[in-house]
Amino acid sequence: MSEQEIKIDIDGKAILITGGTGSFGKRFVETVLKNHKPKRLVIYSRDEFKQYEMQQTFDTKTYPCIRYFIGDVRDVERLKMAMNGIDIVIHAAALKHVPAAEYNPFECIQTNVHGAQNVVMASLANNVEKVIALSTDKAASPINLYGASKLASDKIFVAANHFSGEKGTKFGVVRYGNVLGSRGSVLPFFRKLAAEKAKQIPITDPRMTRFFITLQDGVDFVLENLTRMQGGEIFVPKIPSMKITDIASAIAPNIEQKTVGIRVGEKLHELMIGCDDARVTLEMNDYYVIQPPVMHWKNDYYMKHGAKSCVEGFEYSSDTNNHWLDSSDIKEWLKQFDEKELERNA
Repeated sequence: MSEQEIKIDIDGKAILITGGTGSFGKRFVETVLKNHKPKRLVIYSRDEFKQYEMQQTFDTKTYPCIRYFIGDVRDVERLKMAMNGIDIVIHAAALKHVPAAEYNPFECIQTNVHGAQNVVMASLANNVEKVIALSTDKAASPINLYGASKLASDKIFVAANHFSGEKGTKFGVVRYGNVLGSRGSVLPFFRKLAAEKAKQIPITDPRMTRFFITLQDGVDFVLENLTRMQGGEIFVPKIPSMKITDIASAIAPNIEQKTVGIRVGEKLHELMIGCDDARVTLEMNDYYVIQPPVMHWKNDYYMKHGAKSCVEGFEYSSDTNNHWLDSSDIKEWLKQFDEKELERNA
């Protein structure tokens, strides 16, 4: 039996999102307000100016369920206060810039690792129903500190289910690749160079491949997994791979590409499921489930919806992915992406 369309059941729930003023947070808030009726929607972040900017779009008079709560995930007492009466937590706060993490390791650890522990402790203290943490493909076999810190974060959220018990808080993780069009991503950077009629587009390495997902698909995937999660899973969507050179060709076909070398902490290809994790991974129709090493539940839900165990030695890597977009596919994909963005902002 294949999995049917997931019914998102968050109406009447009090929801808090850490890092709520980021690209994901803003789209998450927009999506929830458009399609659901939460009791309360708390945007938790440390930047007052970004909260001020966000209030110009989502003001509390038009949307009385919204609360803006200034705080840092490094501050466990502030988190505990913010989570009072909260049912669902989405943990999106993180230091994400790879080179910045390499040069500022203490700051990266404070936010991405200690912050994850604080979110867990505050959630347990307030008997939150469900918590989903956002992760990254860089957490699988990491070579940079950002990826290593998110791997540690993933482990913290998976293990948190041991402390909450069978009927306590459920913790899960969503892991996906580069988000198309998010701040600091390659799409707006290449488009900026094309608009400026630059003479060259810098390419770190012509062999480089990446997983890509749209921001809306990322938000939808998180919402779906809030419903299906049993506790301790790492959810990985099936998404396309692209060559960086093909993205550049799709956006600026007439501009020369110049190889500038791989940046500090970068990989040629990204990995979302390694062969060791594959032993405990289930394949669904359009996503994978990395099961926790110790389960407090039976995997009946996944098995009755057509789950298959991954074969020995399986890896989900951006260079061996069976779903590819070449430059012509990317042009069409970007066209559809832009049309959806225009329709969304109309």
